[in-house]
Amino acid sequence: MEVVTFGETMVLLAPDRMVPLEYVNGFHKHVAGAETNVAIGLARMGHTAGWFSKLGNDPFGRYIRQFVRGHGVDVSEVRVTAEAPTGVFFKEQISPDKIQVYYYRKQSAASLMQEDELSEAYVGGARILHVTGITPALSPECRQLTFRALEAAKKHGTAIVFDPNIRWKLWNREEAYRVLNEIAALADYVLPGMEEGQFLTGCNEPAEISERLLKSGAGAAVIKLGADGAYYSNGRISGTEPGFPVKRLIDPMGAGDGFAAGFISGLLQGEDLPSAVRRGNAVGSIVVGVSGDVEGLPARHDVDLLLAGGAGMEDIIR
Repeated sequence: MEVVTFGETMVLLAPDRMVPLEYVNGFHKHVAGAETNVAIGLARMGHTAGWFSKLGNDPFGRYIRQFVRGHGVDVSEVRVTAEAPTGVFFKEQISPDKIQVYYYRKQSAASLMQEDELSEAYVGGARILHVTGITPALSPECRQLTFRALEAAKKHGTAIVFDPNIRWKLWNREEAYRVLNEIAALADYVLPGMEEGQFLTGCNEPAEISERLLKSGAGAAVIKLGADGAYYSNGRISGTEPGFPVKRLIDPMGAGDGFAAGFISGLLQGEDLPSAVRRGNAVGSIVVGVSGDVEGLPARHDVDLLLAGGAGMEDIIR
């Protein structure tokens, strides 16, 4: 695998219309998880990616495994358990930019992942390990697994890309601050959003946030600024790559995962830091124009076309 990632993927039940959830009668079933979003995005762009997790021995677990595998992601290290169900969550969308989610994931199958289930060879054989801050929040055992994966990556020279991806419904602030900063200090690339960066460092400006993360041990920091693009620094070069115009904002969920997939794709292609950030911005701008977590993830050709100044996804005739 070029990239390995791990964490909980759930079934998302999305309403069939934009009204408060109590007035919704129909739902559409989707697969959603930050780590599988990134893995699928990379597979769409022609890379080899693997994902490991634990799923319930139930219809939702089978659906997720088949879905992720069907998108070209290796699932050979995914485990199945009869001890707990696959997690689910519901999305409430009142407008394109007003979204609330309701999780039913406590004591789910993924929260039972154990560090002794980790394949060191699987992690060590990858060029990049993608880690989010969601997995260590699931349970103490998942936290131990996360640090074991980081240790394996360090041992084998696998680069670490860390997206804090803070889920406040899973953390208390003190614990999140401590654990996520510990992970960031071990990462080669840290990709926080602006608010996440402010929380992790206590700083308010992208340059200050990056400087603090670098001083703590990170190899490079990329601060996502939404429509304004992203600020980057590795201690030698720094700057801001502007975002790409979005004609129609349809669904902002998944934009950060799209950015991570595009950024990692740039690294795998040997691009320098600014170019990889620009590629991440391009993918993120495409993703928000399509409803769903993975439905808008583009092929490499579409990204290259946008980077070259061509049409966006909404203008491409297929």
